[in-house]
Amino acid sequence: MAETSYWTGSEKYLCDPQLAQAFHMARTLGMPLLIEGEPGTGKTELPLHYAESKGLDLHVYPVGSKSNVEQFVARFDHVKYLRDSQIEILNAQREEKGLDSKLSTGGRNPELLADYVAKGPAAKAYGSPNSVLLIDEIDKAPREFPNDLLYALSHRKFIMPESGEEVSVSEQEMPTIVITSNREQELPTAFKGRCIYHYIHFPDKEVMQQIIEKHYPEVEEKVVKVALDVFYHLRRLGLERAPTTREILNWLKYVREASTEEAIRKIQGLEGIGALIKTQADMERVHRMLGSDPMQFSMN
Repeated sequence: MAETSYWTGSEKYLCDPQLAQAFHMARTLGMPLLIEGEPGTGKTELPLHYAESKGLDLHVYPVGSKSNVEQFVARFDHVKYLRDSQIEILNAQREEKGLDSKLSTGGRNPELLADYVAKGPAAKAYGSPNSVLLIDEIDKAPREFPNDLLYALSHRKFIMPESGEEVSVSEQEMPTIVITSNREQELPTAFKGRCIYHYIHFPDKEVMQQIIEKHYPEVEEKVVKVALDVFYHLRRLGLERAPTTREILNWLKYVREASTEEAIRKIQGLEGIGALIKTQADMERVHRMLGSDPMQFSMN
């Protein structure tokens, strides 16, 4: 039976109560958890840390603009099947001529079509109930991709190409499935209906401080406070791309080896700003503001 204990986070992952409840409900009901929210709010990190903390197998499918169900579930290797079939014919001809040596198919048998099915992350996860499947950034996929998943999510089974082999699980044995979306495009209503839904809001200062403490407990509280002041000041500027959780963690990782005073100086002077700002227009805007009033980045 799949692992359904109530999970509230790990040593490195802060899981708020609402997310923990939605995650538990999804696993208890054997349904995928669809998490939406802006980039950098920890959507992808949830299944990664959950699998690591529980010692579970993890299967990841990073979605792209050309994603399709064949890549996600399984594909039939027609080239390898054709080659092995030709080898079988050649071996039969060699045997007729009295030759003992045979060409190898690598242990595959052309009469067994399942030997030529390469399983993708979905088929592997469905075949291993006590595992975790991450479908990352599904909003990047073509419109038909989430629609093509409806059958598998509703009936909890896949049919392997060519071989006709069925990979299925019961509701109780459904692997833990987490689907993330940055909302670059709206997902089909029918698809959302097959999922438990949760929206992760960007953490406030207090929660962000707790996240930082989980990752870098050795960083002085004064340094964290100054970094948070600057970070949230930048987020309030209306930049093209506001800095995210991942980026403040990278920034603190850069300054943490310095003394307290030196680290604060680096932060207030926006040293290493490339960890936070990701577009030329934003960079120029921040530098202009820093040049006109450097002290504003040390204010709440």
